[in-house]
Amino acid sequence: MRIGELSRRSGVPVPTIKYYVRERLLPPGELTSPNQADYGPGHERRLRLIRVLLEVGGLSLAAIGEVLEAADDPEQPVIKVLGAAAKGVTPLEEGESGPELDQARDDVSALLGRRDWRVSEGTTAAESLAGVIAALRRVGHGGLVELLEVYADAAEVVARADLDYVQRKVAREELVESVVVGTVLGEAMFGALRRLAHEDVSVQRYESRVAGGGAPPVT
Repeated sequence: MRIGELSRRSGVPVPTIKYYVRERLLPPGELTSPNQADYGPGHERRLRLIRVLLEVGGLSLAAIGEVLEAADDPEQPVIKVLGAAAKGVTPLEEGESGPELDQARDDVSALLGRRDWRVSEGTTAAESLAGVIAALRRVGHGGLVELLEVYADAAEVVARADLDYVQRKVAREELVESVVVGTVLGEAMFGALRRLAHEDVSVQRYESRVAGGGAPPVT
């Protein structure tokens, strides 16, 4: 297909496609004449991946280049490619340094040890969790930290479901795209489901208490 057709099919403007080619984010098309190039399904798939990394994952073009370089390297194990993609979109909350954060890091380390979770050293997700734990304690809700194991149980179930979905994909680019979408939109989906479940459980607990003559919840 010509570059105009590639633009229509991918939703990426022609000047942007040319820019991606210059920046080596997108392989050049096969020259059919000095001023014409032919593009195939692989180019369309790569443009879709770039859009996902940019628009959904929020990665910079430099970070996208690193992910694509890893995806294009056949010597890189798939797990390393997926890790690079996930790392790029994992939000890292900046916590205030001090004893609270140090204690929270120790709590995270202990959790990982108890559950025998094998994660890379210095993973941003662990630091994000430590920041959340420290923040909970600062605002007087340290009791939620006692629910870490419960949340971890649920997280394992969700993680297995995520990877079951990811493993349906065959091409490395499709794997990377699935990780990015799952990390960003999957978390949003889980958060929405959690809020719906909160509402249902609240109704079950409090309305049943009122119907049974118990005191209504204080509002």
